[in-house]
Amino acid sequence: MKNFNAVALCLWLGAAINTYPIIANAAADQQLTMVGIPKLRSAWFNDYEKGLKKAGKDFGVNVYQQAPASPDEAQQVRIIEDSISQGVNAVLVVPNNASSCEPVFARAHDKGIVVITHESVNQANADFDVEMIENEKFGKYMMDQFAQHVNGSGEYAIYVGSLTVPAHNTWADAAIKEAKAKYPNLKLVADRFPVSEDRNASRQKTLELLSTYPDLKGVISFGSQGGPGAAQALREKGLVGKLTVMGTTSPKEGASFLKDGSLTELILWSPGDAAYSMTYIAKMIVEGKRDQIKNGLEIPGIGKPDINGKNIIFDKPLTVTKDNYSKYDF
Repeated sequence: MKNFNAVALCLWLGAAINTYPIIANAAADQQLTMVGIPKLRSAWFNDYEKGLKKAGKDFGVNVYQQAPASPDEAQQVRIIEDSISQGVNAVLVVPNNASSCEPVFARAHDKGIVVITHESVNQANADFDVEMIENEKFGKYMMDQFAQHVNGSGEYAIYVGSLTVPAHNTWADAAIKEAKAKYPNLKLVADRFPVSEDRNASRQKTLELLSTYPDLKGVISFGSQGGPGAAQALREKGLVGKLTVMGTTSPKEGASFLKDGSLTELILWSPGDAAYSMTYIAKMIVEGKRDQIKNGLEIPGIGKPDINGKNIIFDKPLTVTKDNYSKYDF
């Protein structure tokens, strides 16, 4: 009977050490290993990797990046699965598809692995999602900046990636609402155009708008290619500097357009800051400090976010112009 009790106790302890909290607290006594898994390898996510490396150095964490070659959700899931098999302490993911990540995130939790996401608000099976902008504030800020450049009046157009991209359309809604509330002399020429993830489509749409609306004052583009496409159209028509073009393109991709004035301003955020914050939050959870992740928390060098459920949201839009674009390496 004594031997049976000893065996039972060993089995119970073996099960217990596989539970999430005990693994998390035990890991605090050794160097933690985390992997950042962005959507793909690109200039934008080079900054994400820099944020990971800086966090690793600052917080004493072994953190590295594994990126899919293209924005392929199946490839990303395989990388997450490989990381789980390797027994990392945390995965820091920018999902290509929120739904396809749900099962693999659940498996990560089953193994006691922390899951932090970015650009995926309310992500199922994640511990927390970190955002560097608040969506409505971001859209309003874009409109306020645009209005300054056009002196608060004139005709304008809005581009989005598609009519089903949630973030783009939330930003567009907020921008239009801001214009109606604060800038009565601004006039939206037509409903938003879904061309901002295709540079040539954006270019072609801008050429059409310039012909249809000769008094057009500018374009606000939510999407990576809308700004450069519109800027290219201005170059072709000899209108550089005559219209305002705002976009969310990465500084490196928009550099030549910013330099000659065909692209007025970029409004975006720092993926490096996001990666840095994700690492910090993951480390807190692994070390058993989840209860400290609440409003009032300050992430070193980044600031105090608003924490709403599992969403950790900063209000840190990044404004890039011809005067400062060279500071950014993404």
